[in-house]
Amino acid sequence: MQIHPCTDHDRPSLLIVRAQEDIEFLVKESEVLTGRAGRIFVIASADRLVYRVHWHPIGMKVDRLDAKGLGKILSTQYLLPHEFLGHSLMAALATGQLFTPPVCIG
Repeated sequence: MQIHPCTDHDRPSLLIVRAQEDIEFLVKESEVLTGRAGRIFVIASADRLVYRVHWHPIGMKVDRLDAKGLGKILSTQYLLPHEFLGHSLMAALATGQLFTPPVCIG
């Protein structure tokens, strides 16, 4: 999966994630609209870390992807909700550095 799945130039290439509650919605939205598990999130730091988050009723599966976001999984973490709060994705959210590509269908 590419970091920028949309080619429509009227859409932003990345959307800012503003609240912790948005992550669950964004993951589920992507899964429903695309039929693919998880959603890509990008930490807009110097390293530009790319993750795919899968939402489960008891917690999250977080895949750290290669730098290009092309889908090569570098590591996987299974986290309970309270553990996810300590993940670097939450630190990025708190500093306004967490983004996700818009969902494109069709």
